Amino acid sequence: MALSEALRQQFSELTANNRVVLFMKGTRRAPQCGFSAEVVRILDDLLPNYETVDVLASPAVREGIKEFSSWPTIPQLFIDGKFVGGCDIVREMSASSELSQLLGLEASPVTPPAVSVSDGALKALSAAIGDAGDDVLHIEVGPRFEYDLFVGPRKPTDVESKTNGPSFYFDPASARRVSAMSIDFVDGPNGGFKIQSPDEPAKVKELDAPELKARLERGEVVLFDVRPSHERALASIAAARSLDAEGQEYLRGLDRKTPIAFHCHHGFRSQAAAQQMLSEGFSTVYNLSGGIDAWSQLVDPSVPRY
Repeated sequence: MALSEALRQQFSELTANNRVVLFMKGTRRAPQCGFSAEVVRILDDLLPNYETVDVLASPAVREGIKEFSSWPTIPQLFIDGKFVGGCDIVREMSASSELSQLLGLEASPVTPPAVSVSDGALKALSAAIGDAGDDVLHIEVGPRFEYDLFVGPRKPTDVESKTNGPSFYFDPASARRVSAMSIDFVDGPNGGFKIQSPDEPAKVKELDAPELKARLERGEVVLFDVRPSHERALASIAAARSLDAEGQEYLRGLDRKTPIAFHCHHGFRSQAAAQQMLSEGFSTVYNLSGGIDAWSQLVDPSVPRY
């Protein structure tokens, strides 16, 4: 589909009149894909306000922005009228502090996290780095506090944490997320390195469909449906509130101690929305495992599967 001149003008004005614009699936409060949710989390760490455009609201916008930027995927970030990139590029720029520099934010000093390593982990690490050569141990801490421990080349921007064993190297974004962490090693078929940090926030809790049904019947949780209207028309859970404009207003008015739950088709989009609510201060947040599809199979067969 060729980009119309009117739509090109709309994109030009939007990116010129707003310093930071994110074209995404869903909204800042309710992202509709994991990649959009990740870029939102990165930007939320840096900026109080920025403009977002929900490409799901208009097929013309969704396809048109791809031609406008010559970039095939969503989300897309623009800063100062220029296209920056998608999720992977934004993630890399955040890790290297390049994104902060592009936004003109003053770089704050990065304190190396305090890392403690158990004897079992030291033994396992010694075997892992025995043939590493000049490579070093890296720890990455994602926006959701996902941990990744790996061996690789040292980068100039890495932050070194010295321990009772080998040194660990963090990218600046990871180092800012944690002040301390512990590393242990667990034996067994499901074992491996276990990394924990006292800075890790509360995580979204998974609920299976029968347990969600029981909690709804006891009035213990408020359920929100993050899917767009055309999906809700295909199948819906009677107790679920749509996370449309009215639903978002209702959600914003709830006490942050109110237990809330989210669902979508299979549980991926709702996971992102649930994580967003944790970051906004809700203390007890659930995601329906398997989404409405699991509800249809395990609780109410009258709800159509699609």
